[in-house]
Amino acid sequence: MKRGSLKSISEIVRETCREEGLETPLNEYRLIQAWGQLLGSSVQSYTKSLFIRNQILYVTLTSSVLRQELMMNRRTLVHKLNEHVKAQVITNIIFR
Repeated sequence: MKRGSLKSISEIVRETCREEGLETPLNEYRLIQAWGQLLGSSVQSYTKSLFIRNQILYVTLTSSVLRQELMMNRRTLVHKLNEHVKAQVITNIIFR
């Protein structure tokens, strides 16, 4: 085997996930987990549910004031969440 053809384990895992169709669900899971990390425990405590469908993150909140504030910062949140996952996972967020 030639030295130039060696791959790191992370490259092999990434390629395997992509080939098996696991990359998108894994990135979606990572993005949902990042919600609490990026926005903090106070926002997490008002978050009732999160799910992704057709590249749209649906967020159910228990506070209408927080919902309004997050809606005004929607584009920034989309960018930060995608940047955290290092992939284009979502294109929009809908707050309920």
